[in-house]
Amino acid sequence: PDSKTMRTQARLILSLLMLAGCQTTPPTAKRIPHVTAIHGDRRVDDYFWLREKDSPAVRAYLKAENAYADRVMKPTLPLQEKLYREMLGHIQETDRGVAYRDGDWLYYYRTESGKQYRIHCRKRGSLAAPEQVVLDLNELAAGKEFIDLGVFVVSDDGYRLAYSLDATGFQEFTLFVKDLRTGQLLTEKIPNVAGCVWAADNKTLFYVTEDDAKRSYRLWRHELGASADTLLYEEKDALYSLGIGRSRSKKYVFAVSASRTTTEFRYLRADQPAGAWQVVAPRVPGHEYDMDHAGDLFFIRTNDRGQNFRLVTAPVTDPQTWTELVPHRADVVVADLTLFAQHYVVWERVNGLARLRVVELATGKSRQIDFPDATYSLGGEENAVFQTNIFRYGFESLRTPYSIFDCDLATGQSTLLKQQPVKNYDATKYQVERLFAPASDGTQIPISLVRRTDVARRGLLLDGYGAYGLPEDVWFSGPRLVLLDRGVTFAIAHVRGGGEFGKPWHDAGRMLQKPNTFSDFIACAEFLVRHGYDRPVITGGSAGGLLVGAVLNQRPDLFRAALVEVPFVDVINTMLDETLPLTVGEFEEWGNPKEKEFYDAMRQYSPYDNLAATNYPPLLVKTSLNDSRVMYWEPAKYVAKLRALKTDRNPLLFKIELAAAGHSGKSGRYDVLRDIAFDYAFLLWQWGIRE
Repeated sequence: PDSKTMRTQARLILSLLMLAGCQTTPPTAKRIPHVTAIHGDRRVDDYFWLREKDSPAVRAYLKAENAYADRVMKPTLPLQEKLYREMLGHIQETDRGVAYRDGDWLYYYRTESGKQYRIHCRKRGSLAAPEQVVLDLNELAAGKEFIDLGVFVVSDDGYRLAYSLDATGFQEFTLFVKDLRTGQLLTEKIPNVAGCVWAADNKTLFYVTEDDAKRSYRLWRHELGASADTLLYEEKDALYSLGIGRSRSKKYVFAVSASRTTTEFRYLRADQPAGAWQVVAPRVPGHEYDMDHAGDLFFIRTNDRGQNFRLVTAPVTDPQTWTELVPHRADVVVADLTLFAQHYVVWERVNGLARLRVVELATGKSRQIDFPDATYSLGGEENAVFQTNIFRYGFESLRTPYSIFDCDLATGQSTLLKQQPVKNYDATKYQVERLFAPASDGTQIPISLVRRTDVARRGLLLDGYGAYGLPEDVWFSGPRLVLLDRGVTFAIAHVRGGGEFGKPWHDAGRMLQKPNTFSDFIACAEFLVRHGYDRPVITGGSAGGLLVGAVLNQRPDLFRAALVEVPFVDVINTMLDETLPLTVGEFEEWGNPKEKEFYDAMRQYSPYDNLAATNYPPLLVKTSLNDSRVMYWEPAKYVAKLRALKTDRNPLLFKIELAAAGHSGKSGRYDVLRDIAFDYAFLLWQWGIRE
């Protein structure tokens, strides 16, 4: 037979094998009615019992789901191995990051072939000097299933490192202090630390701790070796969380209380750690601001005169007297600020895309940094030196690997320092586009997509998020190449609820306007189908999992399959439980269901509450037992209920990481690739792609 016939036969054999796998009996969760009555509405939750994390029955059910998914996917094991090897073939396993200067030292990380984690190092004065290993995460991970590095802050004199680790995936970080001269740990071991900075005396730490609901709420002062710490401030309003930081000038320490819509800053001279903290601008509902310092001025980004923010300055001696530096503009979002001694860099968003503008402090002269691709993203890099003319930033697109540049602030000229090495890759074979799909109300929704130009189109993977005002800017992915090289087009729907167009874009997809997020995504899918693409496979994680769950209920016919990761699908039950992590602080994103108008809105879109007896496309749902952001029981309940209701015979697979893992899954880089190979084998099966 010719090659086309052989490929057809191979696809048929794979389909038969997968069909045989699907004939295995899926787990059935027992039904124990749990009734909730609120606002005159009575809801029966048959799977509420799955919240009992330590119950043997719950563990047995979760293990049964994993075993069922493995049985169904067993015929794809050779494909999974092939995908893993291909992805590994794009990675330069032994590599070194770009070094950055901080004080007398140059800091960088490196990776070694066969090792899961980064090794953090430094050299004194120049890269020709001997290497000192600051922190080897591979050594710290020995005997552990998971490791995550949180805080990594070196004292001003370069002698001590404060760092924090999570070894479970639940984002419970413990703070340690290491003497970099001797390599020995000091006596400090502080649990539940969410953030930390050094004072200028090199012996005082300011840190914030979390409560049982994982809200950062207490600010402490700790002197090295002390047996007791001083509580400086407790944020009592459950809508607010505390953060800690230090100005780029290193002259001030900042503590910020922030809700989703309001902020309040306190400041302290870094060389007076026992001094009194001062409030910059008292909290006013709806007023958001952040700040930095240079010379005798505070620089403040504020939305007091418009949702797109403006920049002002204030004397450090009178921080509530503001002078405008950059006005509010209706068509430009002031997204962030990076401050230097003689310049500042404004991070802006225009027409949904990020841009950088460099301004000279003395003259006000500015220049814009331009970027070549139709759709791209910018990233902040380490800029530890304040008195400098060099600004470092990152750039990537759907076809351009992450690239680090140094920009000369005096000339505006950018110099490429390093592009993420991607082996066996030719960027010229891939095309990037930016399209706009009309939403139901006429709003133009951006779509970013990438495909390989010399391979026939064989499938579409559509991603979405749309929450918290976070822009879902594009990113390059080496593992994604195994899909693109097989003819899959990857697209991102930049739906409302995100931050691509600033705060108005966020407001148009949150609270009572949340349904816009879902209708936008459906509009993007329909637009792509009208323009010649097959029905998309869709994917989303966390709040993006809420998006996927909602649109599957609304239009199950529109989508070919779905990959849903750590999905926030049990919206009403979670938002009614104020003891859970993050719940209270998210009332300003989703609303409080104890108020009837928000309950009624959630009742219309909550994926778990709107599952129906109808046909659903094939689904792979994934989570981690130790996820602290979206509790494992949300996807577990969702899958159990969907199994009982759906009227099709399409595969519904549920994979839960029972060992240590977090909201982003496993921590080791090789382990992550194995998981991606599993996901992609499932997706390729749905497209009927074997090779």
